Parts: sequence; C-alpha cells; structure tokens
Amino acid sequence: MARTEYYDDPDAPPPNSLVVGVSVAIRDDQGRVLLQRRADNGLWAMPGGGMDLTESVPEAGRREVKEETGYDVEITGMTGLYTDARHIMAYCDGEVRRQFNICLAGRIVGGEMAISDESTELRWVPAAELDALPMHRTQRMRLRHLMENRDQPYIG
Repeated sequence: MARTEYYDDPDAPPPNSLVVGVSVAIRDDQGRVLLQRRADNGLWAMPGGGMDLTESVPEAGRREVKEETGYDVEITGMTGLYTDARHIMAYCDGEVRRQFNICLAGRIVGGEMAISDESTELRWVPAAELDALPMHRTQRMRLRHLMENRDQPYIG
C-alpha cells in the first residue's frame, strides 16, 4: 500500500488515526546499520511497523524484524521515543496516521537475510554512506541518535 509522508507541512491531511510504531536499530560488529528500502515509498528505513494489540513492544520489534528481514533479533535497549505530531503519513486507503515510534536497539541472533513484500532491498550500510541514501528526516534523526551512542534514549 502506497504512502506519502509529511513533516511540518500545512498541506498535510489531518490525521484520523494514531498507531504505535516500533522500529529496531541493528548494527553489526563493523558498525554498519541494517536498512531496508521500503516498497510503499521507496525510502530507506530501519525495519519496523505497527504494534499488534496482543504483543509487547519488544515482541513487536522482534516480529517486524523477522517479517521484514528474515533475521531473528534480541532487543538490547531503546534508542528513543519519537512523538512529533508534525510527522503525518497518508496511506492510499484513506488512513492518515499520526504515528509515534518507539525505536529499539537490537542485535542479530539468527535467521538469514530475506527480502519481504514490504521492501525492495535490504542492506548493511556503513555510517559514512547513510547521508547519501534517500530517507525521511525522522529516520535520519533516529539513526543520528543511534550513532551518538547516547547514555539515555532520546525522548521527544
């Protein structure tokens, strides 16, 4: 399903839903970050998605990583809590989401890389190459916070 992302845009449609989103920042032993090119908008992003009513935040993170990348992941911490009301996502089915995102940190413990129908490409990206990839500004901010190796998660 196609989506359009808006940020601080007066022309963005008004939201009609609020969804708990969980993303997982995963780095390998070389410091590279696991990213996917999303099928719905063509932008690069960390694996993640909406939390189901029957699962916890860590369960949602593990499920989303498995579904979108083929990897099994252990949740090791939290990068941040992102609740900026200026970030709006409009889907082709009429849903206009004001999503807040809980960005977890994780590490691969099993599985094999496999592209899902939600992505067109998966890649381990070196930090030096992150700025060159097309991605939404909110993803960039989460990745910047990850790379800063903060003592405390970002809350905002």
